[in-house]
Amino acid sequence: MSRSKWDQRIQRAEKLAGEHPFAAEVLHFYKHIAVLQKSLYFHFQACSGRHAADKVFSLCDETLNFSLLAPKFPEFLAQVGTFALPSFVEAAWRLRSEGEGRWREILGSAWQTAPTLSPASADALLASIFLQPYAEQLADGSERGAGNETTGICPFCRAKPVVGVLRPEGDGGKRFLVCSLCSTEWPFGRIQCPACREEDVEKLAVYTASQFSHIRVEACDTCRRYIKTVDLTKNGHAVPLVDELATIPLNLWAEEHEYIKLQANLLGI
Repeated sequence: MSRSKWDQRIQRAEKLAGEHPFAAEVLHFYKHIAVLQKSLYFHFQACSGRHAADKVFSLCDETLNFSLLAPKFPEFLAQVGTFALPSFVEAAWRLRSEGEGRWREILGSAWQTAPTLSPASADALLASIFLQPYAEQLADGSERGAGNETTGICPFCRAKPVVGVLRPEGDGGKRFLVCSLCSTEWPFGRIQCPACREEDVEKLAVYTASQFSHIRVEACDTCRRYIKTVDLTKNGHAVPLVDELATIPLNLWAEEHEYIKLQANLLGI
């Protein structure tokens, strides 16, 4: 029986935590988060039944199903409060005590701003973490187009990409972008900035580090944005969403060179 994508993420986080002590705390936190998200994903999937959307929807036009989400949110917050990083614990317990009115407010706000903004507070991050498996389940259960290779935002929900991935194709690799919200992958030009569409190779900087030979920073000198790309032609065991979390030193290099991350990851990094 093949592992689910959630099991792959969980097991990869555990493995990388042992290999990279500097990222162990973040990866152990993510592992617990992924276990919760796996449970939520399959709960939402079971509740949705066999019905699938008959067209691509825009996230901004999709109304949250609060009757589905509200009963699970306090349970989610209670569990996060038992293992979270310190900055999340206080927010999780406080949010749980504030009641359904506040939950509707914070979830609704996170849903509406997800395509354009990175979460700016612990409350917003918790809401985004909770909503991510909901969005991913909607994406997996919907019919979608093939994607436009010149589109720098998710063709399904319009959110920004959090990581790039090179998948084996022919004698090389084909580039895809991975959505920060619903985890949809779509093809994107190999030599192009996903933020501003710059195509001049002289303005597209690439940085790699020996400890992460399969991951590189792809930065743009025109808009000063960067994204990390995971090369599966070099390491087929990598899980892009998880390997991106583990490569904190690459973030530091980019910041030292005054590049801004295109989109923060699930943990706000």
